[in-house]
Amino acid sequence: MKTFRNLIIVSMVTAAASISAFAQSETYTGTVISYGSGTNIRTTSNTFTLNIKGTMSDSDVDRAVAILQEDGQDALLKSIRTNDLGNFSVGGRLGRDLIGVRIDEAGGKKRIRAIFERWINFGEIRGGYRSLDYPFGYLEILIDPATGKGEGTFLEAAKIRWKRDKSSNQYVVEIEDFGTFPARLMGISQRNRT
Repeated sequence: MKTFRNLIIVSMVTAAASISAFAQSETYTGTVISYGSGTNIRTTSNTFTLNIKGTMSDSDVDRAVAILQEDGQDALLKSIRTNDLGNFSVGGRLGRDLIGVRIDEAGGKKRIRAIFERWINFGEIRGGYRSLDYPFGYLEILIDPATGKGEGTFLEAAKIRWKRDKSSNQYVVEIEDFGTFPARLMGISQRNRT
């Protein structure tokens, strides 16, 4: 399992260049390359569509971090589950509503980070597997503002927690991937650019 520190919520709080409202929605398409793990070691590819129609405000982020600190990821999911900031779909799957979105700048590129309640298979529920402890999907993409093209990372099953970082001895939001390797988002292009 890989962990990604400070990826969405803490950086949401500290993002100085974040955009809090949209004048219009944005749509991105591309290819997801998923790497197998465990007994299923095959690599698969599929198309994806990301529609963004809003972002979380700074006050919403502050509330979300406070809930995560006090009550954990289940309470966080319950509190933001009804947010509808867009959707994310892969292949023929029904799109999932984005429940947390922030947009800022990183290294001269537009950075989009989003979380959603992930797809859960019936077999996971029936078997009570440990993967149920990873209820979120997480994606982060970097877009070149000049071309509208980019690439990114997708965690198909993620856990979000408030944890003390051993190296800095400070508390941070940690996003942990259930899989061995995160999926890659490639060939991303923005639709309907103005």
